[in-house]
Amino acid sequence: MVAGAREGDQRSVARLITLVEDASPLLREVMRRLAPHTGHAQVVGITGAPGVGKSTSTNALVGELRAIGKRVAVLAVDPSSPFSGGALLGDRVRMGDHTTDPGVFIRSMASRGHLGGLAWTTPQAIRVLDAAGFDVIVVETVGVGQSEVEIAALADTTLVLLAPGMGDGIQAAKAGILEIGDLYVVNKADRDGADRVRRDLAGMLSLAERAASAWQPQVLTSVASSGEGFAEVVAEMERHHAWLVETDGIVGRRARRARDEIEAIAVAELRARWADVSGRSELAGLAAQVAAGELDPYTAADELLGSD
Repeated sequence: MVAGAREGDQRSVARLITLVEDASPLLREVMRRLAPHTGHAQVVGITGAPGVGKSTSTNALVGELRAIGKRVAVLAVDPSSPFSGGALLGDRVRMGDHTTDPGVFIRSMASRGHLGGLAWTTPQAIRVLDAAGFDVIVVETVGVGQSEVEIAALADTTLVLLAPGMGDGIQAAKAGILEIGDLYVVNKADRDGADRVRRDLAGMLSLAERAASAWQPQVLTSVASSGEGFAEVVAEMERHHAWLVETDGIVGRRARRARDEIEAIAVAELRARWADVSGRSELAGLAAQVAAGELDPYTAADELLGSD
């Protein structure tokens, strides 16, 4: 499967991502074999509130990237059903323009209750796509409003979408998007109020305290349904990527991404150890002592960690 993915076989890529999602026992060996081939893809995150046109914008963005010869992979994170745990896969409906293009790979992933707009397995899936030789990996988040900031730590470039009628500038500030975006795009610019949203957002960004040498985010406009404005979006993405490389910012971002990935794997391993019968009984015993006032929770946690 690894060899097939390296040669561009989309079925092999899909099977490897399935191993990631299923937490297969083969995953450690897969990641060991993929590691030497990673670190080349540009990771672009697309985030924003539900209804701003993330999927349609992703479709338009992929079209522009393909026009300049880039191989593109899309990870579209969908909300999970609270009953089945699966994803609606609605993103594929809006990306039908690229389903037969061998230079485009689209995969929907269920968030499975993970907060922050991403799936827990997203970093490993990005690693698979990176090793498979894709030039750009676009990660489209769930769209959960005011808790969707994980993408800023995962992506090299974070693109924040807004639209007229989705709330004023105060809502934008509350959602934290003034801190996470490298590029802001006011979508549905053919609607009334788009110019006001752009001006308000540009004004708020100008008030943010940034060093003179820091990246200064731009505010662009687009109409995703027609593709209007996305040539400028791609050009600005390329400019940001060039700035990251020039300032060595790309090294820091990817090191933080790797750190978060390692931490998540380590925490998951600890949870798995405590989920077995002996771990559950030990945790239950410590919980009973804490509830009875015989032990404080910090000491109990130290004992639980020390047990392994």
